[in-house]
Amino acid sequence: MKKFLLILVLSLLGGMAANAQTVYSCKYKSDADVKVYVTEYKSDADLVVYKCSYKSDAQGNKGLWYFVDYKSDAKKKIYFVDYKSDADIVIYFTTYKSDAGWKNRSKLYKME
Repeated sequence: MKKFLLILVLSLLGGMAANAQTVYSCKYKSDADVKVYVTEYKSDADLVVYKCSYKSDAQGNKGLWYFVDYKSDAKKKIYFVDYKSDADIVIYFTTYKSDAGWKNRSKLYKME
């Protein structure tokens, strides 16, 4: 029974780590999983993003992003576009962790 509980707990913790939003910013659109446009207005955003200082702070698909230096370390590869019409999702960068989250949940799947 103890082994079963240990395996269950470890698998749940591993699942949470797998959903962490580690993000790599690509130089080329063709390398990206998701095209992102950054808006100046929170009200225009599909997702409000907080840039985490530590990888351990980036949790699930909640808008808490940690930018990695290597493409292979990233859960998602993104490309920043110049025009909103070219984007898969529109984001707004916030300075407050508590503001992070989805405003348009229909696009949530794009970052899973």
